[in-house]
Amino acid sequence: MGYSFILKKNNPSFSLPSHSDVVRTRETLQRAKNSTNSSVSISKNEIINASSYLWKNRKEYIKQWWRPGETRGVVWLDQKVSTEGNEGLPEIRISGDTSKFKYINRQGDRSALRISRVVSETLRLGMEDIRWFVMGDDDTVFLVENLVRVLSKYDHNQLYYIGCISESHIQNIVFSYAMAYGGGGFAISYPLAKELEKMHDRCLQRYPGLYGSDDRMKACMAELGVPLTKEDRRVRHRRHGAS
Repeated sequence: MGYSFILKKNNPSFSLPSHSDVVRTRETLQRAKNSTNSSVSISKNEIINASSYLWKNRKEYIKQWWRPGETRGVVWLDQKVSTEGNEGLPEIRISGDTSKFKYINRQGDRSALRISRVVSETLRLGMEDIRWFVMGDDDTVFLVENLVRVLSKYDHNQLYYIGCISESHIQNIVFSYAMAYGGGGFAISYPLAKELEKMHDRCLQRYPGLYGSDDRMKACMAELGVPLTKEDRRVRHRRHGAS
C-alpha cells in the first residue's frame, strides 16, 4: 500500500512540547499499538509539512509514530534547519516560493499558502505506489494501524476527500461543518490529488481572503465537486491544548 502523509506547521505562538507531553504521547501510542492488529500493512509514503521555528521540538512527536523502513516520506519546511544523523526521521525538503500569491486576511498568516500547496508539491516528486496523501499538523501523532484500517474501507481509485470536523462547535460555525481540519488529519486519494494539482495554483489565486490552509483546501475541493467524507478521530492523537 502507498500512503502519503503531510504534517503542517502550527502558529509559532503555540507552546512547545514539554517532556511530559512527549511521555504522555508515547504512552498513548503504546496503548494503541497493544490494542491493534500488528499484521496490518503500513508501507506508505509520508510527507510532513512543518515549521523550521518549531522543528527542533515538534520532531519529537514525529519520532513517536514514524517507522523507518516501513513509512516513506519527506518533511516540507519553510527554510533550512540544522540536522543530525541517525534520527530516524524523513528526508527534509524546502517548500516552494509563494510570493506570487495574494494573501489579504488580516487575522491569518500567509504561511497558509505554503501549507496549502504541499499535496501538489508532493505529487510532483513522482513517487511511486501512492494511494493516499494524508495531511495533519506537526504535533498530530497518527495511530498508523488505525489509519490504514480506516482508509482500506475506501476505493483509492476514486475521488475521496476524507477527514473530520473540528471538536469546536464555534470553529465549525465560523468555518464549516463540511471542512476537514488539518489538526485532525485528512486524506486525499491519489486520483483526486492529480486533479487538484492541475488547478491548485489557479484555485489559490481565487481565494486571497481565506484564513488558513484548511479552508483553501475545502474551496478547491468544492470547485472539483468533491464533498467531505467524514471519519472519526481514532486515527490520531492530538496534544492536549493544541488548537
